[in-house]
Amino acid sequence: MPVLLALADPSLPSLPLHLVARDEAAAWRLGLAEPARSWLGATGFEGALGDVRVVPDAQGRIAAAVMGMGDAAARGRGRFHLARAAALLPEGVYRLAAPLPPEEAAEAALGWLLAGYRFERYRKAGRPPAALLQPPAGVDARRIEILAAAETLTRDLINTPASDMGPDELEAAAAALAAEFGASLAVTRGDALLAANLPLIHAVGRASPRVPRLIDLAWGAEGPRLTLVGKGVCFDTGGLDIKPAASMGLMKKDMGGAATVMGLARAIMALGWRVRLRLLVPAVENAIAGNAFRPQDVLVSRPGLTVEVTNTDAEGRLVLADALALADEEAPAAIVAMATLTGAARVALGPDLAPFFTDDDGLAAALSEAARTARDPLWRMPFWAPYEADIEPAIADLDNAPAGGMAGALTAALFLRRFVTRARRFVHFDIYGWQPKDAPGRPKGGVGQGARALVEALPGVLGLRP
Repeated sequence: MPVLLALADPSLPSLPLHLVARDEAAAWRLGLAEPARSWLGATGFEGALGDVRVVPDAQGRIAAAVMGMGDAAARGRGRFHLARAAALLPEGVYRLAAPLPPEEAAEAALGWLLAGYRFERYRKAGRPPAALLQPPAGVDARRIEILAAAETLTRDLINTPASDMGPDELEAAAAALAAEFGASLAVTRGDALLAANLPLIHAVGRASPRVPRLIDLAWGAEGPRLTLVGKGVCFDTGGLDIKPAASMGLMKKDMGGAATVMGLARAIMALGWRVRLRLLVPAVENAIAGNAFRPQDVLVSRPGLTVEVTNTDAEGRLVLADALALADEEAPAAIVAMATLTGAARVALGPDLAPFFTDDDGLAAALSEAARTARDPLWRMPFWAPYEADIEPAIADLDNAPAGGMAGALTAALFLRRFVTRARRFVHFDIYGWQPKDAPGRPKGGVGQGARALVEALPGVLGLRP
């Protein structure tokens, strides 16, 4: 269970925190009493983005704080700017001195909480912020805290190395989630996957001594069916098509899709949505041994589609295929798939902007708007029909890794779509799940992508009752 980050009690004594843009800084300083005006002038406060200062009173005690907000161009190049203040201000309770528009206030509160995240399983990660923020006016503090807890769970799971986050541990995390919210949990392991007609999950994971499995969590007794499917490859060597060392270095994060949907499921359950939620995580380790699946093997999937393995390092779409086919059998209102699936997506959009694929224009529009309001960047990519032929090899129904290297994210998405034929809506996210360098509210390491946008968009799309 993640450490829960919380906003401060609104009844506590607090210090005002002023947010001052660069073009307002000079006039704002002139409106201050001495010695604050002289102090800020002497220290050169000019409203630069992220410039954080405390403001003294006549006795030299902290009377307030100020953070520069720069200009519109500087603010537009990032997000969670107030997280800088959370990391720099001295211990105390702060409140925003002036109200913000609702979207900006929610972003400020969430960024402040996310700045408090630390991964300290193996060593202390530095002084956690001691500055607390009272809920800004108009902000639903409980909702913000739920979103922060969901993100904390996702980050913790991704940051844990594969030595301590294999299929067993991912199952244990799902069990803890089920116990916390009264959900049911069923797990199919090892050779039982074959009896349950989940052959692709078994094929990918069978070479590891850490047995493959399908984790199946269910929660809720009314409302539309919503199924979340997350790629849970706990470590990916590439299999017999082994990765070079440089490409294997971050493969502890190859279960980032599973971590993200587990965080999303946590948020949905904590928010009390009226849905029949299902969470499916195929948890495997793609290892190398004498019984590993091989290039040019032909595998038979759950719905009977045959797949020629042209690259054992394209294993994520294989385990997802069986899970998606299982999810699709209930014809849910929506299936959401999350996976750290292709390097092609990173080449196209980089680490911070996650692509998503859907045929549902209404869902796509809702996600695009929610990505903006939730400060959770997404970009729609197409299921491009002319590339369908690229995933059809000569001797099987499907090819798991078409030759040529072009449009890799698109052909992977098309492959997954073949396993969803009954669900009313399907959306696939090809996420990175990793923050390559420190940013406000996002320390270097594991990070969730797309979950907050889904929390924002799905209630309207599914027609959920408040």
